[in-house]
Order: sequence, then structure tokens, then C-alpha cells
Amino acid sequence: MLTRSPQAAASLPSPTADALAVSAALSRHISASINAAGGWIGFDRFMDLALYTPGMGYYAGGAQKFGAAGDFLTAPELCPAFAQTLAGQIAQLLVLSGPQIIEVGAGSGQLAADLLLELELRGVLPERYGILELSGELRARQCETIGRQASHLLPRVLWLDRLPAHFDGLVLANEVLDAMPAHLVLWNREAIAERGVAVDNGQFAWRDRPASGRLLERAQALAAECEFVPGYLSEISLAAPAWVAQWAAVLGRGALLLIDYGFPRREFYHPQRCAGTLMCHYRHHAHGEPFYLPGLQDITLHVDFTAIVEAGCEAGLDLLGYTTQSSFLFNCGLTEILARTSVGDSLCYLPLANAVQKLVSPAEMGELFKVIALGKGVGEPLRGFVSGDRSATL
Repeated sequence: MLTRSPQAAASLPSPTADALAVSAALSRHISASINAAGGWIGFDRFMDLALYTPGMGYYAGGAQKFGAAGDFLTAPELCPAFAQTLAGQIAQLLVLSGPQIIEVGAGSGQLAADLLLELELRGVLPERYGILELSGELRARQCETIGRQASHLLPRVLWLDRLPAHFDGLVLANEVLDAMPAHLVLWNREAIAERGVAVDNGQFAWRDRPASGRLLERAQALAAECEFVPGYLSEISLAAPAWVAQWAAVLGRGALLLIDYGFPRREFYHPQRCAGTLMCHYRHHAHGEPFYLPGLQDITLHVDFTAIVEAGCEAGLDLLGYTTQSSFLFNCGLTEILARTSVGDSLCYLPLANAVQKLVSPAEMGELFKVIALGKGVGEPLRGFVSGDRSATL
């Protein structure tokens, strides 16, 4: 199975021989899955296999993913100020709901470590900090990070295999929705097609089939709401809204706090965004070729936040706020957190100020990343949305 896209391989760093062997094994596994399915699978299935196949998928294997040595930087990896500021909102929610947190997909564990230390400083430590993580390799890394940086708080942390039956408290997910498998849909003049994956001469190849079932219904509804020119290609995520609805059935009193990059629907399906939002990340290089070395690169898409709100509200959640990451962090006290470090201490202050600039700059993460809160039984306005709330745009 040839898995190295010539276009991507020409400009991206070369993997090690061991990494190539893992990718080749995963490619054979995906190819076998395509053959077993009759020669074609939807892109959502390809994405699921590439990211989550046990022992080989990107998020289920052992390669470094987060930070300077990995493939991309997340906000918690930039500086502790992200978690320290986020703690201002979390502290309020813990008082309004229950003294528990569940973080979904905790990455390297850096956000959990920083949050626990800051919540301890504020005197509002959760009784339990659950981490919902299916990857054994990431669990071990998270445990090591928390144990190294906040060892005295590690007894409060436990790892979960599934959603609890009932939960009161805060559910936190930073950059989780963007990695949930999604369908690729092509709106033509005559019909709506689903773009999937086949195998052609030993290589993965795109193949289109007529869309059907729930996906067709969703695509038809979007076509009636948006103005798609013939040949408009984009993503439809059925998994992310379904995931939110699952939490709605679990949550008693509390909130989902979701942080990710994306748009409201009118921007997600903008006429100029006619090739979708699919993007891959490999060693801090971004490109649009998902067939390149399966298992060694991240595959992501932007979030349709309107779909998230619709799913949550239909399942019984209230929309508590929606705004940009920049507005949210400033509302939660980012300026005060930055002031903890003396401007005169240039060795500490300058790197911190540069990292904070990436968090809030419109040209970096400040505008593209959004924060959305959905919950039950939370009657008090949330601190993070006191100004700049964009809920009306959803």
C-alpha cells in the first residue's frame, strides 16, 4: 500500500523507519477494511480508522503529538496562563453545579495539571478530576505530567473509560470536537454525493457515491438553508452533535465548556469556503492531504457551532454563552493573570507575553477559536461571556 502523497511528501519532514512501518501497517488495515466493505468507505470511517485504530491510529499510537516535539501546539502547551485564566470560569461553575470536573481528551495532561494547581490556589479544588481518555499511551503521559507537576493532587485524578451514568459538575473539552470523524459531501446540480475512499493501484483514492440516509437528509436541509453553487464540497459532522446529545442525557446540574476552532453555520458554509475546512497537521506543517502517512498525522476539521447548539438544545441543554477565545479569556481575568509576572523580569515576562499574544490575537487563536457553554440548572450568568457574547450569531 503506497501511502505517501507525492505532493505532501515533497515539502514535509521525513518520518523514521519505525514510524513508516507503523503507518504501513495501518494502511494495510484500512485497505482491508475498504475491501471488506465492498471497495468503498465513507471519509468518516477513514478518518476514524486513521485516528483511532487501537495501537496504530494517530491518537491511539505512541508518537509525540503535542508541543514543540510533536505535530501542533494547543493553548495549554503555550503557557500556564491559559489554564490559570480558564480557572476563573471553572471556579464559578463548580460552585453553581458540583465539585467535579471531567476533561475529555486531555492530551498531554498539561491543562489538567495547570488547572488543578490554579484551582488549589483559588481554594476551589474539585473533589474529583476525571479524564475521559481511551488511549493507554496518552493516559500514561497524562499521569506522568500531572505527577511531575502536581504530584500531591494526583490522588484526585481518575481515568474513565466511558461517560458516567449521571454527572453534576463541569465537562471540559479543549480541541476535541475538531477531531471527531465527519462525512465529506459534494453538492452537485443534479444530486448530492458522499465523497469516500477506495483503493486504486495500491493507493487510497477519492470516490463519490450518492448520499443516503441521515446524511442525505442533513445535506438536503443544509442545501435549503445555504446557497451552494454546484460542486460545493464541505463536511457534515454527525458525530459531534450526537456526542453533545449524549452528555445532555448524563448531565444533571452543570455545564459543558467546549473550546475549539470553527464558525457558526452561515460562516462555516460560506460561498467562498467551497472546498471545506479539512486540514492535516504533521510536525508543525499544515496541509490538505489526509492520505499522507495514515497514523502519523492529525486530521481535523472546523466545528459547525450552530449544529452543536441545535443538538444540545434539542436534547434539553441551555445555551449559556458563545464567544471568541479572546473575549472569553479577557472576561475571565487574563490581564490579572499576566500581571502576576513582573514586566521587569524580562526572562519570564517576554515569553509569557508572546504566548498570550498568540492566545488572543485575531491573527492567531483569538478569533478563530470559540468558547461555548451548554448546561442545565445554571441560573447565573457565566463570567466568561459577560461581554462579547455572540450567541445571537448561531
